[in-house]
Amino acid sequence: MTSKERVLAALAHREPDRIPVDFGASSVTGLHVKIVGALRSHYGLAAGPVKVHEPYQMLGLVEEDLKQALGLDVDGVFPPETMFGYRNEDWTPWRLDDGTEVLMSGHFKTVRDANGDTLVFPKGDTSVPPSGRLPKGGYFFDTIIRQPPLEEAALDPADNLEEFGPISDADLDHFDARTRETAASGRAVLATFGGLAFGDIALVPAPFLKHPRGIRDVEEWYVSTLTRTDLLHRIFEKQAAIALANLEKIAARVGDRVDVVFVCGTDFGTQQSTFCSIRSFRSLYLPYYKIINDWIHKHTGWKTFKHTCGAVASLLPSLIESGFDILNPVQVSAAGMDAAQLKSDYGRDLVFWGGGVDTQKTLMFGTPAEVRDEVRRRLDIFGRGGGYVFNSIHNIQANVPPANVVALFETLREAR
Repeated sequence: MTSKERVLAALAHREPDRIPVDFGASSVTGLHVKIVGALRSHYGLAAGPVKVHEPYQMLGLVEEDLKQALGLDVDGVFPPETMFGYRNEDWTPWRLDDGTEVLMSGHFKTVRDANGDTLVFPKGDTSVPPSGRLPKGGYFFDTIIRQPPLEEAALDPADNLEEFGPISDADLDHFDARTRETAASGRAVLATFGGLAFGDIALVPAPFLKHPRGIRDVEEWYVSTLTRTDLLHRIFEKQAAIALANLEKIAARVGDRVDVVFVCGTDFGTQQSTFCSIRSFRSLYLPYYKIINDWIHKHTGWKTFKHTCGAVASLLPSLIESGFDILNPVQVSAAGMDAAQLKSDYGRDLVFWGGGVDTQKTLMFGTPAEVRDEVRRRLDIFGRGGGYVFNSIHNIQANVPPANVVALFETLREAR
Protein backbone atom coordinates (compact mmCIF):
# COMPACT_ATOMS: atom_id res chain seq x y z
CA MET A 1 0.00 0.00 0.00
CA THR A 2 0.98 3.62 -0.42
CA SER A 3 0.93 5.79 2.67
CA LYS A 4 -2.36 7.35 1.60
CA GLU A 5 -3.94 3.94 0.92
CA ARG A 6 -2.71 2.71 4.28
CA VAL A 7 -4.31 5.59 6.16
CA LEU A 8 -7.55 5.41 4.19
CA ALA A 9 -7.82 1.70 5.00
CA ALA A 10 -7.35 2.44 8.70
CA LEU A 11 -9.95 5.22 8.53
CA ALA A 12 -12.38 2.75 6.95
CA HIS A 13 -11.75 0.28 9.80
CA ARG A 14 -9.98 -2.13 7.50
CA GLU A 15 -6.64 -3.61 8.47
CA PRO A 16 -3.91 -2.14 6.24
CA ASP A 17 -0.65 -3.81 5.26
CA ARG A 18 0.92 -2.12 8.29
CA ILE A 19 -0.18 0.38 10.89
CA PRO A 20 0.07 3.96 9.60
CA VAL A 21 2.13 6.49 11.56
CA ASP A 22 1.77 10.24 12.09
CA PHE A 23 4.27 12.57 13.70
CA GLY A 24 4.18 16.24 12.84
CA ALA A 25 0.97 16.53 10.83
CA SER A 26 -0.89 18.53 13.48
CA SER A 27 -0.28 20.70 16.52
CA VAL A 28 -1.20 17.78 18.81
CA THR A 29 0.79 15.01 17.12
CA GLY A 30 4.13 16.78 16.89
CA LEU A 31 7.69 16.76 18.12
CA HIS A 32 9.45 19.44 20.12
CA VAL A 33 12.15 21.15 18.09
CA LYS A 34 14.87 19.55 20.28
CA ILE A 35 13.52 16.09 19.45
CA VAL A 36 13.42 16.84 15.73
CA GLY A 37 17.06 17.90 15.94
CA ALA A 38 18.03 14.76 17.85
CA LEU A 39 16.30 12.52 15.31
CA ARG A 40 17.97 14.30 12.40
CA SER A 41 21.32 13.70 14.06
CA HIS A 42 20.55 10.03 14.77
CA TYR A 43 19.61 9.32 11.16
CA GLY A 44 22.59 11.21 9.77
CA LEU A 45 20.53 13.87 8.03
CA ALA A 46 21.75 17.34 7.10
CA ALA A 47 22.76 19.29 10.18
CA GLY A 48 21.64 22.79 11.01
CA PRO A 49 18.98 24.58 13.04
CA VAL A 50 15.46 23.16 12.86
CA LYS A 51 12.54 25.42 11.96
CA VAL A 52 9.96 26.02 14.70
CA HIS A 53 6.69 26.01 12.79
CA GLU A 54 4.46 26.12 15.90
CA PRO A 55 6.07 28.53 18.39
CA TYR A 56 3.44 28.22 21.13
CA GLN A 57 4.55 24.64 21.85
CA MET A 58 7.93 25.04 20.08
CA LEU A 59 7.17 22.21 17.67
CA GLY A 60 9.84 21.48 15.08
CA LEU A 61 9.11 21.16 11.38
CA VAL A 62 9.53 17.58 10.16
CA GLU A 63 11.15 17.95 6.74
CA GLU A 64 10.78 15.46 3.88
CA ASP A 65 14.07 13.65 4.52
CA LEU A 66 13.11 12.96 8.14
CA LYS A 67 9.59 11.92 7.14
CA GLN A 68 11.12 9.26 4.94
CA ALA A 69 13.59 8.15 7.59
CA LEU A 70 10.78 7.75 10.14
CA GLY A 71 8.36 6.10 7.71
CA LEU A 72 5.56 8.63 8.22
CA ASP A 73 2.24 8.24 6.42
CA VAL A 74 0.54 11.60 7.04
CA ASP A 75 1.33 15.15 5.94
CA GLY A 76 -0.11 18.23 7.62
CA VAL A 77 -1.64 21.43 6.32
CA PHE A 78 -1.59 24.28 8.84
CA PRO A 79 -3.26 27.70 8.93
CA PRO A 80 -1.28 30.55 7.40
CA GLU A 81 -0.66 32.19 10.79
CA THR A 82 0.81 30.76 13.99
CA MET A 83 -0.74 30.88 17.45
CA PHE A 84 0.91 34.27 17.89
CA GLY A 85 -0.70 35.66 14.76
CA TYR A 86 2.21 35.90 12.35
CA ARG A 87 3.29 33.98 9.25
CA ASN A 88 6.25 31.63 9.12
CA GLU A 89 8.68 33.30 6.74
CA ASP A 90 12.08 35.00 6.68
CA TRP A 91 13.52 32.33 8.96
CA THR A 92 15.95 33.76 11.51
CA PRO A 93 18.33 32.05 14.00
CA TRP A 94 17.30 32.07 17.66
CA ARG A 95 18.48 30.20 20.76
CA LEU A 96 16.74 28.52 23.63
CA ASP A 97 18.17 29.11 27.09
CA ASP A 98 19.97 25.76 26.97
CA GLY A 99 21.84 26.87 23.86
CA THR A 100 19.79 24.96 21.29
CA GLU A 101 19.85 26.96 18.06
CA VAL A 102 16.62 26.98 16.07
CA LEU A 103 15.05 28.97 13.25
CA MET A 104 12.08 31.23 13.97
CA SER A 105 9.94 33.36 11.71
CA GLY A 106 11.29 36.83 11.12
CA HIS A 107 8.05 38.10 12.69
CA PHE A 108 8.88 36.39 16.01
CA LYS A 109 9.64 39.36 18.27
CA THR A 110 10.66 38.94 21.90
CA VAL A 111 12.01 40.79 24.93
CA ARG A 112 13.39 39.58 28.26
CA ASP A 113 11.67 40.64 31.47
CA ALA A 114 13.30 41.23 34.84
CA ASN A 115 12.98 37.53 35.72
CA GLY A 116 14.77 36.43 32.57
CA ASP A 117 11.56 35.14 30.97
CA THR A 118 11.09 35.60 27.24
CA LEU A 119 7.98 37.53 26.20
CA VAL A 120 6.51 37.21 22.71
CA PHE A 121 4.12 39.63 21.02
CA PRO A 122 0.96 39.10 18.93
CA LYS A 123 1.67 39.57 15.23
CA GLY A 124 5.22 40.54 16.20
CA ASP A 125 4.02 43.97 17.37
CA THR A 126 6.17 45.05 20.32
CA SER A 127 4.06 48.17 20.83
CA VAL A 128 1.22 46.12 22.36
CA PRO A 129 1.21 43.96 25.53
CA PRO A 130 2.93 40.57 25.13
CA SER A 131 0.71 37.52 24.76
CA GLY A 132 3.08 34.67 25.57
CA ARG A 133 5.77 33.86 28.14
CA LEU A 134 8.64 31.37 27.87
CA PRO A 135 9.86 30.92 31.46
CA LYS A 136 13.60 31.20 31.95
CA GLY A 137 15.07 27.78 31.17
CA GLY A 138 11.74 26.60 29.74
CA TYR A 139 10.92 24.90 26.47
CA PHE A 140 7.50 26.19 25.43
CA PHE A 141 5.32 29.26 25.92
CA ASP A 142 2.51 29.92 28.37
CA THR A 143 -0.30 32.26 27.41
CA ILE A 144 -0.39 35.62 29.13
CA ILE A 145 -3.97 36.37 30.14
CA ARG A 146 -5.00 39.85 29.00
CA GLN A 147 -8.52 39.94 30.37
CA PRO A 148 -10.14 43.36 30.09
CA PRO A 149 -12.40 44.38 33.00
CA LEU A 150 -15.75 42.62 32.71
CA GLU A 151 -19.04 44.46 32.98
CA GLU A 152 -21.74 41.82 33.22
CA ALA A 153 -24.45 43.96 31.65
CA ALA A 154 -22.20 44.89 28.74
CA LEU A 155 -21.04 41.39 27.76
CA ASP A 156 -21.40 41.05 24.00
CA PRO A 157 -21.02 37.78 22.01
CA ALA A 158 -19.33 39.80 19.26
CA ASP A 159 -16.33 40.37 21.54
CA ASN A 160 -15.55 36.65 21.64
CA LEU A 161 -16.10 36.41 17.89
CA GLU A 162 -13.59 38.98 16.69
CA GLU A 163 -11.15 36.25 15.57
CA PHE A 164 -13.87 34.60 13.48
CA GLY A 165 -14.93 36.00 10.14
CA PRO A 166 -15.16 35.34 6.41
CA ILE A 167 -12.04 33.61 5.12
CA SER A 168 -9.85 35.81 2.95
CA ASP A 169 -8.83 35.08 -0.62
CA ALA A 170 -5.21 35.01 0.55
CA ASP A 171 -5.99 32.28 3.09
CA LEU A 172 -7.91 30.30 0.47
CA ASP A 173 -4.89 30.55 -1.81
CA HIS A 174 -2.71 29.30 1.05
CA PHE A 175 -4.86 26.21 1.64
CA ASP A 176 -5.13 25.55 -2.08
CA ALA A 177 -1.36 25.64 -2.54
CA ARG A 178 -0.53 23.67 0.61
CA THR A 179 -3.02 20.88 -0.06
CA ARG A 180 -1.69 20.51 -3.61
CA GLU A 181 1.84 20.25 -2.25
CA THR A 182 1.03 17.75 0.50
CA ALA A 183 -1.25 15.61 -1.67
CA ALA A 184 1.59 15.23 -4.16
CA SER A 185 3.70 13.57 -1.45
CA GLY A 186 1.66 10.37 -1.65
CA ARG A 187 0.77 10.57 2.02
CA ALA A 188 -2.63 11.15 3.57
CA VAL A 189 -3.43 14.80 4.27
CA LEU A 190 -4.53 16.08 7.69
CA ALA A 191 -5.64 19.70 7.40
CA THR A 192 -6.18 22.29 10.12
CA PHE A 193 -8.26 25.12 8.72
CA GLY A 194 -9.04 26.90 11.99
CA GLY A 195 -12.28 28.47 13.14
CA LEU A 196 -13.96 25.15 14.00
CA ALA A 197 -13.05 24.78 17.68
CA PHE A 198 -15.72 25.63 20.23
CA GLY A 199 -14.26 26.87 23.51
CA ASP A 200 -10.75 25.53 22.98
CA ILE A 201 -9.03 26.84 26.09
CA ALA A 202 -5.74 27.35 24.23
CA LEU A 203 -7.55 29.70 21.86
CA VAL A 204 -9.88 31.53 24.26
CA PRO A 205 -7.12 33.92 25.52
CA ALA A 206 -6.38 34.74 21.84
CA PRO A 207 -2.57 35.07 21.93
CA PHE A 208 -2.80 35.99 18.24
CA LEU A 209 -4.88 39.16 18.87
CA LYS A 210 -3.35 42.47 19.88
CA HIS A 211 -6.22 43.61 22.09
CA PRO A 212 -8.64 40.71 22.71
CA ARG A 213 -12.08 41.64 23.99
CA GLY A 214 -14.72 39.62 25.80
CA ILE A 215 -14.16 36.70 28.18
CA ARG A 216 -10.47 35.86 27.75
CA ASP A 217 -9.45 34.58 31.17
CA VAL A 218 -9.26 30.76 31.33
CA GLU A 219 -10.88 30.51 34.76
CA GLU A 220 -13.59 33.01 33.83
CA TRP A 221 -14.37 31.04 30.67
CA TYR A 222 -14.80 27.80 32.59
CA VAL A 223 -17.05 29.56 35.08
CA SER A 224 -19.05 30.93 32.16
CA THR A 225 -19.87 27.43 30.90
CA LEU A 226 -22.09 27.17 33.98
CA THR A 227 -23.08 30.75 34.75
CA ARG A 228 -23.32 32.31 31.28
CA THR A 229 -24.50 29.40 29.13
CA ASP A 230 -26.91 31.63 27.19
CA LEU A 231 -24.02 33.88 26.20
CA LEU A 232 -21.87 30.93 25.13
CA HIS A 233 -24.69 29.51 23.03
CA ARG A 234 -24.96 32.84 21.24
CA ILE A 235 -21.21 32.82 20.62
CA PHE A 236 -21.22 29.22 19.36
CA GLU A 237 -24.27 29.76 17.15
CA LYS A 238 -22.63 32.65 15.33
CA GLN A 239 -19.27 30.89 15.18
CA ALA A 240 -20.90 27.81 13.62
CA ALA A 241 -22.60 29.93 10.96
CA ILE A 242 -19.30 31.59 10.07
CA ALA A 243 -17.53 28.23 10.03
CA LEU A 244 -20.05 26.69 7.61
CA ALA A 245 -19.70 29.60 5.20
CA ASN A 246 -15.92 29.28 5.30
CA LEU A 247 -15.98 25.49 4.95
CA GLU A 248 -18.03 25.83 1.79
CA LYS A 249 -15.36 28.07 0.25
CA ILE A 250 -12.49 25.90 1.48
CA ALA A 251 -14.04 22.66 0.23
CA ALA A 252 -14.60 24.21 -3.19
CA ARG A 253 -10.88 24.97 -3.41
CA VAL A 254 -9.22 21.91 -1.86
CA GLY A 255 -11.76 19.17 -2.66
CA ASP A 256 -10.61 15.60 -2.17
CA ARG A 257 -6.97 16.51 -1.65
CA VAL A 258 -7.78 16.46 2.08
CA ASP A 259 -8.44 13.18 3.89
CA VAL A 260 -8.82 14.31 7.50
CA VAL A 261 -9.79 17.68 8.97
CA PHE A 262 -8.83 18.77 12.47
CA VAL A 263 -12.12 20.09 13.86
CA CYS A 264 -11.52 20.86 17.50
CA GLY A 265 -8.91 20.63 20.24
CA THR A 266 -11.10 21.53 23.22
CA ASP A 267 -10.00 19.35 26.14
CA PHE A 268 -12.72 17.75 28.26
CA GLY A 269 -10.71 15.56 30.61
CA THR A 270 -8.36 15.70 33.57
CA GLN A 271 -6.24 12.75 34.66
CA GLN A 272 -9.14 11.46 36.76
CA SER A 273 -12.40 12.80 35.38
CA THR A 274 -14.07 15.21 32.95
CA PHE A 275 -14.28 18.99 33.03
CA CYS A 276 -18.04 18.87 32.59
CA SER A 277 -20.93 16.47 33.01
CA ILE A 278 -22.35 14.46 30.14
CA ARG A 279 -25.47 16.60 30.40
CA SER A 280 -23.48 19.82 30.06
CA PHE A 281 -21.52 18.46 27.11
CA ARG A 282 -24.66 17.40 25.30
CA SER A 283 -26.34 20.73 25.92
CA LEU A 284 -23.50 23.16 25.23
CA TYR A 285 -21.14 21.44 22.80
CA LEU A 286 -22.79 18.53 20.99
CA PRO A 287 -25.25 20.59 18.88
CA TYR A 288 -22.48 22.72 17.37
CA TYR A 289 -20.09 19.83 16.79
CA LYS A 290 -22.90 18.02 15.03
CA ILE A 291 -23.61 21.00 12.76
CA ILE A 292 -19.97 21.09 11.62
CA ASN A 293 -19.49 17.32 11.32
CA ASP A 294 -22.77 16.80 9.49
CA TRP A 295 -21.85 19.45 6.91
CA ILE A 296 -18.41 17.95 6.36
CA HIS A 297 -19.79 14.43 5.95
CA LYS A 298 -22.55 15.58 3.61
CA HIS A 299 -20.36 17.68 1.33
CA THR A 300 -16.91 16.08 1.48
CA GLY A 301 -15.14 12.78 1.98
CA TRP A 302 -13.08 14.14 4.89
CA LYS A 303 -12.94 12.35 8.21
CA THR A 304 -13.29 14.54 11.29
CA PHE A 305 -10.60 14.64 13.98
CA LYS A 306 -11.35 15.44 17.65
CA HIS A 307 -8.59 16.06 20.16
CA THR A 308 -9.33 15.84 23.85
CA CYS A 309 -6.93 14.80 26.57
CA GLY A 310 -7.83 13.08 29.78
CA ALA A 311 -10.34 10.65 31.22
CA VAL A 312 -13.10 11.09 28.63
CA ALA A 313 -14.47 7.55 28.27
CA SER A 314 -17.86 8.67 29.60
CA LEU A 315 -18.11 11.27 26.82
CA LEU A 316 -17.19 8.98 23.92
CA PRO A 317 -20.79 7.97 23.07
CA SER A 318 -21.65 11.67 22.86
CA LEU A 319 -18.59 12.41 20.72
CA ILE A 320 -19.66 9.63 18.37
CA GLU A 321 -23.18 11.06 18.25
CA SER A 322 -21.61 14.45 17.51
CA GLY A 323 -20.26 12.92 14.32
CA PHE A 324 -16.57 12.64 15.07
CA ASP A 325 -14.67 9.91 13.25
CA ILE A 326 -11.33 10.14 15.05
CA LEU A 327 -10.24 10.45 18.69
CA ASN A 328 -6.84 11.82 19.70
CA PRO A 329 -4.58 11.61 21.75
CA VAL A 330 -6.22 8.52 23.35
CA GLN A 331 -4.82 9.13 26.82
CA VAL A 332 -4.88 5.54 28.03
CA SER A 333 -2.91 6.61 31.12
CA ALA A 334 -5.96 8.48 32.44
CA ALA A 335 -8.65 6.94 34.65
CA GLY A 336 -11.08 4.63 32.85
CA MET A 337 -9.16 4.78 29.56
CA ASP A 338 -7.91 1.20 29.35
CA ALA A 339 -6.67 0.56 25.80
CA ALA A 340 -8.25 -2.86 25.35
CA GLN A 341 -11.58 -1.66 26.74
CA LEU A 342 -11.61 1.38 24.46
CA LYS A 343 -10.91 -0.76 21.41
CA SER A 344 -13.59 -3.25 22.39
CA ASP A 345 -16.27 -0.68 23.23
CA TYR A 346 -15.65 1.99 20.59
CA GLY A 347 -13.31 0.54 17.98
CA ARG A 348 -16.15 0.06 15.49
CA ASP A 349 -17.17 3.71 15.65
CA LEU A 350 -13.98 5.64 16.35
CA VAL A 351 -10.56 5.63 14.75
CA PHE A 352 -7.96 5.92 17.50
CA TRP A 353 -5.15 8.30 16.52
CA GLY A 354 -2.53 8.18 19.27
CA GLY A 355 -2.26 6.17 22.47
CA GLY A 356 0.95 4.53 21.25
CA VAL A 357 3.13 5.33 24.25
CA ASP A 358 2.70 7.37 27.42
CA THR A 359 4.65 10.63 27.06
CA GLN A 360 4.19 11.60 30.71
CA LYS A 361 5.86 8.53 32.21
CA THR A 362 7.15 5.76 29.96
CA LEU A 363 8.69 7.84 27.19
CA MET A 364 10.12 10.44 29.57
CA PHE A 365 11.25 8.30 32.51
CA GLY A 366 11.29 4.71 31.22
CA THR A 367 14.07 2.72 29.58
CA PRO A 368 14.29 2.00 25.85
CA ALA A 369 13.21 -1.57 26.64
CA GLU A 370 10.13 -0.33 28.48
CA VAL A 371 9.29 1.97 25.56
CA ARG A 372 9.60 -0.93 23.12
CA ASP A 373 7.35 -3.12 25.26
CA GLU A 374 4.63 -0.48 25.59
CA VAL A 375 4.67 0.36 21.88
CA ARG A 376 4.35 -3.34 20.94
CA ARG A 377 1.40 -3.81 23.32
CA ARG A 378 -0.44 -0.76 21.97
CA LEU A 379 0.15 -1.81 18.38
CA ASP A 380 -1.28 -5.21 19.18
CA ILE A 381 -4.37 -3.81 20.92
CA PHE A 382 -5.28 -0.88 18.69
CA GLY A 383 -4.01 -2.20 15.37
CA ARG A 384 -6.22 -5.26 15.06
CA GLY A 385 -8.93 -4.82 12.43
CA GLY A 386 -7.81 -1.33 11.40
CA GLY A 387 -9.16 1.88 12.86
CA TYR A 388 -5.78 2.99 14.17
CA VAL A 389 -3.10 5.55 13.32
CA PHE A 390 -0.03 5.39 15.54
CA ASN A 391 1.08 8.43 17.48
CA SER A 392 2.20 9.03 21.05
CA ILE A 393 -0.13 10.39 23.71
CA HIS A 394 0.21 14.05 22.65
CA ASN A 395 3.38 15.82 21.48
CA ILE A 396 6.81 14.45 22.39
CA GLN A 397 8.40 17.00 24.72
CA ALA A 398 11.83 18.63 24.78
CA ASN A 399 13.76 16.58 27.34
CA VAL A 400 12.58 13.08 26.48
CA PRO A 401 15.74 10.95 26.20
CA PRO A 402 16.59 10.62 22.49
CA ALA A 403 17.34 6.91 23.01
CA ASN A 404 13.71 6.39 24.02
CA VAL A 405 12.41 8.19 20.93
CA VAL A 406 14.71 6.12 18.73
CA ALA A 407 13.46 2.96 20.47
CA LEU A 408 9.90 4.01 19.61
CA PHE A 409 10.67 4.35 15.90
CA GLU A 410 12.82 1.24 15.77
CA THR A 411 9.96 -0.75 17.27
CA LEU A 412 7.58 0.63 14.66
CA ARG A 413 10.04 -0.35 11.93
CA GLU A 414 10.36 -3.87 13.33
CA ALA A 415 6.58 -4.21 13.60
CA ARG A 416 6.27 -3.24 9.97
